[in-house]
Amino acid sequence: MITLRVNAQPDGPPPAELMEAIAKLGQEATESGVLLDTNGLAPSAEGARVELAGGRLTVTDGPFAEAKELISYALYQVRSKEEAVEWASRFLRLHRDMWPGWEGEADVLRLFGPEDFAPPGPPA
Repeated sequence: MITLRVNAQPDGPPPAELMEAIAKLGQEATESGVLLDTNGLAPSAEGARVELAGGRLTVTDGPFAEAKELISYALYQVRSKEEAVEWASRFLRLHRDMWPGWEGEADVLRLFGPEDFAPPGPPA
C-alpha cells in the first residue's frame, strides 16, 4: 500500500497534463497487473484519530494539527519493496516535473495477508 501526503500545493487545480500523465501511469500499472486499487481520501477534518496510550483509549476528531495532509492511497501487488518504491517514485516525479511548487511524500507500507499468519506445516 502506498499512501500519499501533500506538504505544499500551489494555488489552483493541478495541470491537465499532470492528470493525463497520472491516468497513463495508472493504466500502465493496471495493465501490468500490479495496481489493485487507488482512491482519494477525505480531508482530516472529516476523520478521527483513535489512540491507545497508557492503557487508555482516546478519540480525537479532526482536523489534525499536522501540516501534512494524507490525500490518497494506491494498493499494489508487487514482488518487492523496491518495486513498490519505483511505482511511488514515478508518481512523485510526475508531480515534480509537471506541477512546480507541489511537494509531497509517499509511504510504502507492506500489507500482510492470511498466508503470513498461517501456522507452520509439519516437518519435512
